[in-house]
Amino acid sequence: MFGKGSKLNSIFTGSCPKCHEESMYLDKNPYHLSSIFKMHETCSHCQTRYKIEPSFFFGAMYVSYGLGIAFSVAAFIISHVFLGYNLKIAFISIGGTLVLFMPLIMRLSRNIWINIFIHYDKDWKEKI
Repeated sequence: MFGKGSKLNSIFTGSCPKCHEESMYLDKNPYHLSSIFKMHETCSHCQTRYKIEPSFFFGAMYVSYGLGIAFSVAAFIISHVFLGYNLKIAFISIGGTLVLFMPLIMRLSRNIWINIFIHYDKDWKEKI
């Protein structure tokens, strides 16, 4: 399920969606904010270009919106339903969650977006 060749592996590790051999990002840590968007141009193993077209990753904004909603709903349910905080504190926790997880949401949305268009190829070595 999370092994090499699965979309989830590439999404959660940020590895090349075609070969899963290396990270797409120059810095694997999304919390180094100065390099959050810095990516390799191509994969050094399978030569896959990550920016398929100019402004390719603008589409990841739509995915980011959905992930933000999911994190917000989770924060609300945890704070209001499970912990019993009032609505004011629950909504403050939503804001805190979004700020805290913003770098992770941004990276995950890019990873999901590129995995929609590029698929794992177990025979990538033969095609070079």
